[in-house]
Amino acid sequence: MPNPHTGDTGAAQGPAAPLPSGLPPDLPPDLSTGWLRTFVEVARHGSFTVAARELGWTQSAVSRQIAALEAALGGEPLFDRLPRGVRPTAHGRTLLPHAEELLSRLLSLGRELTALRDAAGGLLRFGAFATADAGLVPRAIAAFRARHPGVALSREEGLTPALLSRLAEGELDLAVVSTTGGALPGEAYELHHLLDETLYVALPAGHALAGEPELRLPRLAAEDWISGSPRVEGSLLEPALRHGFRPHVAHVVAEWTAKQGYVAAGLGVALVPALAAEGVRPDIALVPIRDEGAPPRRVYAATARDRAPAPATGPFLRALREAAARTGSS
Repeated sequence: MPNPHTGDTGAAQGPAAPLPSGLPPDLPPDLSTGWLRTFVEVARHGSFTVAARELGWTQSAVSRQIAALEAALGGEPLFDRLPRGVRPTAHGRTLLPHAEELLSRLLSLGRELTALRDAAGGLLRFGAFATADAGLVPRAIAAFRARHPGVALSREEGLTPALLSRLAEGELDLAVVSTTGGALPGEAYELHHLLDETLYVALPAGHALAGEPELRLPRLAAEDWISGSPRVEGSLLEPALRHGFRPHVAHVVAEWTAKQGYVAAGLGVALVPALAAEGVRPDIALVPIRDEGAPPRRVYAATARDRAPAPATGPFLRALREAAARTGSS
């Protein structure tokens, strides 16, 4: 392989190696980008001497590069030698647009790879559970975009099990997940702790317990509940089972703003994680839940353990940690 910086053309090269079976027989041989760059410079300036000056080489080095390229392409001359300068032959004119396009594509590739390495370009695919999208994730996106405006972000929303499955399948680079419903599997994922969430109960503003400084779940055993799932297991309500009662889910409502409407209308009460508590309606009271025996609801950023991370993963993780620190729940 020639070295374009020294002018070494590898003139002692033997015939090109036979093509692997199954490839088209007219596929051109391996061509050095140094050869092609030299060819384009000579064609552009119509002169070996000027091309050598532009490349910082000797004229003999340029001549060797062109000779090596001609040999690799079958031995046909690429330039006619004129009294003053050179001019591409028919073979040279055919090669020229292809060489220019190849060099342009390689230059573009180099820029894209550099942008990826510097987290200045590329794509980051991430997912998050719904309440993380209420404040944590938007703040992280805003901070990340201010620092890395060239990186495209692809976001999806889902429940933690589905997000972890997408991560394992290579469809996501990062997932914001929580321990609602039990501990997270740790073998396939790297878990980066973001915060521990306080849980609140949302009550109608006129509810008899709305003025309490905090509440334990057993005091709410007789209430009707608004929940995102008809099943208590795997939901925010699961800790109630530990206290000896199964909450009565009167209404299944997935979206948090709709849950607020049901609570405000007196149709039940709902558990609200701190991440979803920022936009609470004025006709609803939030009271912290105290449960000494329960582990906190933890929020993590999960990345695949045995897969090279996208270059923008680290910077986005830093933005998530900064946003988590500003929630006051960590």
